[in-house]
Amino acid sequence: MSALRPIRVMRIIARLNVGGPALHVTLLTGRLGPPEFESTLVCGRIGPGEGDMAYLAAERGIAPVMIPELGRELHPLRDVVTLLKLWRLMRRLKPDVVHTHTAKAGFVGRWAAWLARVPVRVHTFHGHVFHGYFSPARTRFFLALERLTARLTDRLITISPALRDELAGVYRVAPAEKFAVIPLGLELAPFAAAPRRQGALRAAHLIPPGAPLIGIVGRIVPIKNHALFLRMAARVLQAQPDAYFVVVGDGAERAAIEALAERLGLRKRVIFTGWVQDLVPVFSDLDLLVLSSDNEGTPTAIMQALAAGVPVVATAVGGVPDLLRGGAWGRLVPPRDPDALAGAVLSALGDPPPDPALREAVLAEYDAGRLADSLAALYRALLAGKGRRV
Repeated sequence: MSALRPIRVMRIIARLNVGGPALHVTLLTGRLGPPEFESTLVCGRIGPGEGDMAYLAAERGIAPVMIPELGRELHPLRDVVTLLKLWRLMRRLKPDVVHTHTAKAGFVGRWAAWLARVPVRVHTFHGHVFHGYFSPARTRFFLALERLTARLTDRLITISPALRDELAGVYRVAPAEKFAVIPLGLELAPFAAAPRRQGALRAAHLIPPGAPLIGIVGRIVPIKNHALFLRMAARVLQAQPDAYFVVVGDGAERAAIEALAERLGLRKRVIFTGWVQDLVPVFSDLDLLVLSSDNEGTPTAIMQALAAGVPVVATAVGGVPDLLRGGAWGRLVPPRDPDALAGAVLSALGDPPPDPALREAVLAEYDAGRLADSLAALYRALLAGKGRRV
């Protein structure tokens, strides 16, 4: 391999739907560019009702290669077509590294890379689907596939130590030494620079300027457990009757969650915004971010909230305890416990503003530049280990 040729990286994700993985791959594709790297982003179509984050790629001048069959669900016939298309693309572009993200793309992409004899194959777990997503039988099937595919992989990346320990120790996806922990990185400076309580979100939804405003930000899907958020809201309003709640996002469960808000008598105090592209004004106006999920990787909403100086209350699931430093950076509660969540929210509303030093620590730890540098070093090391590049 010529020392003058850029390292060719093909990054594969099932789709650029709203969420941390889409942010992650877009930032990396944009930052790992010439002269050292030549990056290609491959993705499938957005599903019905999902928010589309393809605008982030367009803003950075990235034109993803679209493979329509590369969607969320496993489907034998479509997956064979996807495998063939990815194999052909790899044979044509000759990547040095194939880096996959999300479960479906990780499975099909790594097998295509193995068949195409790509030197280095890497996969990032942004979370996992082995708890809270499928029936026990389907979960066992997906776990067996993942263990098999891990054998084809040079390095498995997790975004938190807890996620690595769970995947290696509990689910035995691969030995611990095959994993590397590389925390997420985001462009957090705009959140840190925005003044607190600019008022745009409140004005748009007629929320009084002085009312406590508690928000949840993300896809409205079962794993996020918005029902728990609403049951918490009903309890909080009994003690804090002037509070308002905002649900930022959309998804397959929105109609059901809106119906639950109606049944709980919350419709006048819970606002559903739908998808919001610019989240800076949202976090500027929030007094508290709540995460009510049953399972998580490393939620980008928490990083954005901390960068914006917004306190956080979250369920202690997945990588969340690592992200919140065991409770030092935010309050942690058990999952699926509306009383505990409501108690933590009421306590947090009475706390003094977060220490500015916390904001600085978050910016230093979760900067997008740090993420890109870490992955660039990993790619170089893996290629050098195979004698392909020094």
